[in-house]
Amino acid sequence: MPPRTVVIGVDSSTQSTKAAFVDTATGRLLAVGRAPHVVTGEAGARESDPEVWWQALRDAVAAGLKESGVAASEVAGIAVAGQQHGLVALDRAGRPLRPAMLWNDTRSAPQAAALTAALGGAAAWTARTGSVPVASITASKWQWLRKHEPENAAAAAAVRLPHDFLTERLSGAAVTDPGDASGTGWYSTATGAYDPELLELLGLDAALLPEVAETGATRIGSLTDEAADALGLPAAIAVAAGTGDNMSAAVGLGLGGAGLLDHPVLSLGTSGTVFAASRTRPASTALSGFAAADGTYLPLACTLNCTLAVDKVASLLGLDRDDAAPGGEAVLLPYLDGERTPDLPHASGLLTGLRHDTTPRQLLGAAYEGAVVTVLRALDELLSACGLDPADPEVAARPLRLIGGGAQGRTWVETVRRLSGRPVIVPGGGELVALGAAALAAAAATGGDPVAIAAGWRTGEDAQLPAVERDSATWERVGSVLERATSPLLSGS
Repeated sequence: MPPRTVVIGVDSSTQSTKAAFVDTATGRLLAVGRAPHVVTGEAGARESDPEVWWQALRDAVAAGLKESGVAASEVAGIAVAGQQHGLVALDRAGRPLRPAMLWNDTRSAPQAAALTAALGGAAAWTARTGSVPVASITASKWQWLRKHEPENAAAAAAVRLPHDFLTERLSGAAVTDPGDASGTGWYSTATGAYDPELLELLGLDAALLPEVAETGATRIGSLTDEAADALGLPAAIAVAAGTGDNMSAAVGLGLGGAGLLDHPVLSLGTSGTVFAASRTRPASTALSGFAAADGTYLPLACTLNCTLAVDKVASLLGLDRDDAAPGGEAVLLPYLDGERTPDLPHASGLLTGLRHDTTPRQLLGAAYEGAVVTVLRALDELLSACGLDPADPEVAARPLRLIGGGAQGRTWVETVRRLSGRPVIVPGGGELVALGAAALAAAAATGGDPVAIAAGWRTGEDAQLPAVERDSATWERVGSVLERATSPLLSGS
């Protein structure tokens, strides 16, 4: 019997690190080690110390080794999938100059608007990068740093994304992948490379940036001796280029060139996202036109306010998160952290439609409805970006794959079913970002295709929940409030 080989897929998210230990041959999840992160900031700021991510990765791997009983000698590869867009500025020793600005840090909204105008508008950006600058993207954050902390911008010897930083700690190689790079604002999905004109516009030297590997599964080297000692793993194991968390979730679901194309996914986490893998390069100003980890594309729309925002409303009402009822006449847009889609970086929550008979449970239900309608409004735009007609009955019947922490919540699932009117699949494997990273690691170790590997593991399969009649009345009520709300109410001005 051949010896067992195991790969480690790391999900370094906003709130924590998870290290999934996966049997390479079968895809069986052997253990998941976990360690928390610390996020600080107020008034739009959201920051974390990248050294905390590195320590959390070490702790999560140690916990996974202990829980799984896997021998270090059985591990063949490792890959990191990280939260997108974060700005990590390093000194010459590879140490952070300041805490990383995270994807949900909205302070750079003025810089995003200025960048959009400087290139001639949203369409010009979409044609080159696939996406329009918003406060979330890395380019906007770099401009904020140049304006507000010019000494740190001038001192930067390297600029990295969160997953790049961790991959470099593992391998010693300064490498990223097309998927995560496509969320920076300085990588062109049209050319598949950094855009020299955009770098000049940003005052950013290309020498500060990592090399772009062909795919997220490209083997970029092996663990350094220092990293091997820190993790308790052999120095010879393969390190993949890795990717962003959304791209990794797509791999974990078997979405890509060697799997499902043009099938929508809704992720319910700190953010809410809707995306699909496609061979069609997206060019919609309403979406982020990302590259995928396997050479295809990943059009995506992202909202800032999802599970955490609704949990906050539940806490304010003194309710359990599932102690909710349909909102009735009440509409609650839970834009507690500003909003990205629609682009309202200074927005706050908006509540309207209260009556004497409105109950706390209905207010919580209205928060769910506001969050779900916000992310589902982008679904038709997403399908159009994939070259599909959203009104085509075959397209409308395609199931919506539901992932993320919210997918484990009864109220989230039922609210999505009620407001989408689509069949819903809730994959039972869980930890899809980490499993996607594990597939990247397995591909780096074996030379295989990561999407084909994940599809063979059957990580994205489960029973399908049938479609229910769409709640058009709630959809129209929430959408009407969003459309009619005056600028001061939602812009924070």
